[in-house]
Order: sequence, then structure tokens, then C-alpha cells
Amino acid sequence: MNFNLEVSKLGLSLNDDKLNKFELYYNELIEVNKYMNLTSIVERDEVYNKHFYDSLTLNLALDKSDIKLCDVGAGAGFPSIPLAIVRDDIDVTIIDALNKRINFLNDLIKKLGINNAKAIHARAEDFTKTNREAFDVVTARAVARLNVLVELCMPLVKLDGLFIAMKGTESESEIKEAEKGIQILGGKIEKVIDLDLPDNLGKRELVIIRKFKNTPNKYPRMFAKIKERPL
Repeated sequence: MNFNLEVSKLGLSLNDDKLNKFELYYNELIEVNKYMNLTSIVERDEVYNKHFYDSLTLNLALDKSDIKLCDVGAGAGFPSIPLAIVRDDIDVTIIDALNKRINFLNDLIKKLGINNAKAIHARAEDFTKTNREAFDVVTARAVARLNVLVELCMPLVKLDGLFIAMKGTESESEIKEAEKGIQILGGKIEKVIDLDLPDNLGKRELVIIRKFKNTPNKYPRMFAKIKERPL
């Protein structure tokens, strides 16, 4: 795969410095993955396709510059770190409940030399207490079903901001079961963007939810309650 060429189709450009950062990211990911479970995908082209390129597809859903973005449950840093590498106008905050992943990400951010990203050890429902409606965009990739994600993520989104759920194919059933919760939390489905990964490595969907009214203060509930009885 010609990574630079494929990324250009997403409206992005990569200079040598950014390409070098992606290569360093790949090497760090593979090295740390030997003793920490970060990804089951380790072959170079697949990492570039299924992690790096897939993360950058989020750019198709971003409708402005100078964005404050929160990535909920970022794991190994997808989609937030690739976006922070390519777009230095995006101020990225990553939250994850597992501290060893946060330590990996902060070490990675330092090694990559990017100053527009930080990783914080926190659960989304706790983080919201001091960051309610603080972000232009909130995103989550491969974290949970949509009816659970919306309650974790929507309270963090500013009025008129976006929650973007990165999904595999056939998100229609997830959207249907989440419709009531999306409405309660102040959102509405704006559109779904269908995507193909390069080299026929699969399809993806970006579920874009616009926030049109404030989320009631009683949300989010604790995660155990959200999971047990989604809205």
C-alpha cells in the first residue's frame, strides 16, 4: 500500500517528518506489544491499513479546524494518535480506564514529539464530572455497542458538537437499539459514512451524531448500570 497516496484521498497530506512518526509508532507498538496486549494485528501493512489509515478516516467527518477532541477508551491510541500526528490543529485528550495503556500512550506521545495530545487515566463517567460538554468532537473506536457508548460519550460533547462512533459494517442494528438513548442524551444521527479500507481489507462505518440540546445532568450513570440497562 502507498500510505501517502491513500491518506491523500482522505484530504490529508504527509511530509517526511509525519511519515517517520508513523514508522516510529509502528515500531513502538510492536515492541511494547510483546509484553502488553495492545493489538492482535502486527504485520506492517495490516497495521498501516487497519489501524493508521482506519484512524485517519475520521478526518472525513470533521467539519472544522481547531478542534478539541476526546478519544474514549483509546487502547493503543487509535484513532487519536494518528490524527494528532497529521493534524496539529486538533487538541487531543485520550482517556482510558487501564493505567498501563495510559503510561504507554504518554511515553509514545513523548517519543513521537507531538505536543497536541495527552493521555489521562480515567473512566468516562468520572472524567465527565470535570469535563462535561467540553469537547467539539468525542470519538470511540471498538469500545462497546452504540447504546452503551452514547451514554459514556455524549455528556462530553459541546452543544452543536459531534460524537463519532467508529464501527465495522452493519451498524444499522446498533443505531436502531440506540435511537432512544441518543434522543434522551440530546443527540440525533446526522449521517453514516461508509468506507472501504485499502487492499480490500474490509469495510468501516462512521456513525455521526450531532448534539442539539444539553445532556441531562443525571447522565452518565455508573458503567455497571449503563451496561446492565442501556437507555
